[in-house]
Amino acid sequence: MVPLEKAGVPILGTPPDAIDRAEDRKRFSALLADLGLQQAPGETARSYEEAERIAEAIGYPVLVRPSYVLGGRAMQIIWDREDLQRYMSEAVRVSDLHPVLVDKFLEDALEVDVDAIADGERVVVGGVMEHIEKAGIHSGDSACALPPYSLGDDQIERIKTQARALARELGVIGLLTSSSRSRTRRSTCSRSTRARRGPCPSSPRPSACRWPSSRRR
Repeated sequence: MVPLEKAGVPILGTPPDAIDRAEDRKRFSALLADLGLQQAPGETARSYEEAERIAEAIGYPVLVRPSYVLGGRAMQIIWDREDLQRYMSEAVRVSDLHPVLVDKFLEDALEVDVDAIADGERVVVGGVMEHIEKAGIHSGDSACALPPYSLGDDQIERIKTQARALARELGVIGLLTSSSRSRTRRSTCSRSTRARRGPCPSSPRPSACRWPSSRRR
């Protein structure tokens, strides 16, 4: 519980526990499992030794990221043991209170972002955006195409269905951004967060989505 909630102050919008379920990597992984949504193999580590064990078990490259970060801070693709040692000693302070998620990095995969808005029951998808770059570039630093240029209608609908399921299970009241990656016709959910901007299609600034020159009108 956040301090305001402990003090009995009514919290408007998405409940704090729902935000924690989306931001805490271990809780979010359990949420995806409960919903039957695919996710990359991985575990939560609370020490360097645990992180090394997980990385060796699932195979490099791995994606390492802490919970509760903004703008992809401290999220990194790790290619070998030396990279992991450097990351764990310089980028983060891992502990029981500050665990990191180590999961398999999907090479040569597509990444897709979904922006949606919900009221706790109804979920409206504002747009599905496909990254121009391959997966591995943080969403805030990537260029994207709207609508997706290489996904079939069935894939797009499946991604929308995943986003709606996440929003309803979390009880989102407000904005939501979810991301998924795919190397095949089946997508793997990688994260879901409260959106920190409005759905891209309704943004008053055209630069909110950078269109590839071949699709610009």
